[in-house]
Amino acid sequence: MTHQVPQITFKTRVRDESVEGPNPFRWQDVTSDSIFTGKKVVVFALPGAFTPTCSSTHLPGYEKHYQDMRDAGIDEIYCLSVNDAFTMFQWGIHQGADKVKLLPDGNGDFSRLMGMLVRKDNLGFGLRSWRYSMLVEDGEVKQLFSEAGKQDNCPTDPFEVSDAETMLAYIKSTS
Repeated sequence: MTHQVPQITFKTRVRDESVEGPNPFRWQDVTSDSIFTGKKVVVFALPGAFTPTCSSTHLPGYEKHYQDMRDAGIDEIYCLSVNDAFTMFQWGIHQGADKVKLLPDGNGDFSRLMGMLVRKDNLGFGLRSWRYSMLVEDGEVKQLFSEAGKQDNCPTDPFEVSDAETMLAYIKSTS
């Protein structure tokens, strides 16, 4: 069953070329509509920037297969995490992510409305996104790959179906 993505406003930080000095950045509100309307978009969500699987495999996999997905008709790829804009920005620099767009869900609003917000108190993380990926066309979720075992304080971090290879294979099979 398909459904529409939640309508929220993401608080992001972007470089402002007109600003000189040590902090050439400004806040930019990005709405769900501006991300999804009239586009074919892949979103993958993960528990946190700078965490092991997210940094070693999840984000790098989508960076690696970015052009393959674009060639298969995807307009953009977003990485979503329940982290603030500053953390996501610095993680992107640290990872060398220059293709995938990082999307901070600082308050967890998008994750909560997707039914993917979980407690990770057992790790000292608080509320975080469950690991998943989805294909969205014009704001409608067409395919969702959610890792098994979704629960609060899950003692493991499953990573089997939200990877870039699974999404790319799905996209290719439907085009």
